[in-house]
Amino acid sequence: MSDSSPALPPRSGILCVVSGPSGSGKTTLCRRFVEEDESAVYAVSATTRHPRGEEQDGVDYYFLNHAEFESGIAEGRFLEHAEVHGEFYGTLKSEVLRHLVAGKDVLMDIDVQGAALIRASSDREVQRALLDLFILLPSEEALLERVRSRGTESEDQIALRLRNARSESRHWRDYQYTIISADRETDFTAFRAIMQAERFRSRRLHRTDDAVNVER
Repeated sequence: MSDSSPALPPRSGILCVVSGPSGSGKTTLCRRFVEEDESAVYAVSATTRHPRGEEQDGVDYYFLNHAEFESGIAEGRFLEHAEVHGEFYGTLKSEVLRHLVAGKDVLMDIDVQGAALIRASSDREVQRALLDLFILLPSEEALLERVRSRGTESEDQIALRLRNARSESRHWRDYQYTIISADRETDFTAFRAIMQAERFRSRRLHRTDDAVNVER
């Protein structure tokens, strides 16, 4: 006799927004997870700056001119955006939603302002998918050590990064999860555990107009 129980529908993807101060390792963490997990993708941002080196449109960035970007802002096509040194950067809503609907997890590492914009989104699919996480350094000494670790910046640049890092770190309570950073392996293990648990949330199952009936 064949099993007549309906198969569970596929899940929708997770929109994982990761923030943290300079040197917290948030970009490395996101990119490593994507490299090791075929169910996850790294969100491709849009920008008005020109391509550098071998950067490719649609791979490294979506390269838009200022008129296209400003039109996208007016039409509400960005989940978040910011102007940096006269150039616009942002995440297209369509870039994220197409992956979420396909059951792919979308990872983004952005600052606290961008995370707040996404958190305030009125899009129901974004709200259902959202997982936000902060990488918090354990002490002022660790913060200073991470900021200095690049080894290529002047003392003035280091001081600016340190002020920005302190300011960003005050926002950790705004996030659903906080990882107190230890080292790369420990942080990655914690992050992977959070992602794995989130994939089992009932709300991430695709639902139709008819409830899923399970024989008891």
